[in-house]
Amino acid sequence: MKVETYLFGEVEISPEKIIEFPQGMVGFEACKRFMLAHEDGVSEPASFTLQSLDDPGLAFQIVDPAVLGFNYELALGDAESALLGSPAPEDVVVMQVLYRKEGEGAAGLGANLRAPLIINTRARLGLQKVMETLRPNITLSNLACAV
Repeated sequence: MKVETYLFGEVEISPEKIIEFPQGMVGFEACKRFMLAHEDGVSEPASFTLQSLDDPGLAFQIVDPAVLGFNYELALGDAESALLGSPAPEDVVVMQVLYRKEGEGAAGLGANLRAPLIINTRARLGLQKVMETLRPNITLSNLACAV
């Protein structure tokens, strides 16, 4: 199927490659179908573009939390697990949505730590898990380097 995107123009995507977010994402609940894209020629990209197929003007940069030194240990409720198709642990990936910091002296990118994306890679189903607070089971690593 051909879809129009803001970042990539018209692209051909196989229906088997579509990731569905049945509840959408926070603030974008009407957008439920997405595709993943990354830079050509990169075997292990650091970030991906999560492009909406329902709104060509909507795309998110997402990244594996490990790239930023984070390790999530998330517990899914029964409803969340059912929404994801009751995945096996090895079929689940957790990603963080990046955002542009705005305001005086805040140039750069930040990661949304409190609302990671959880994707069942086998069933191609996803959800955004909104956490009220960061729990102590989030491990920060690789944040300092030797001088």
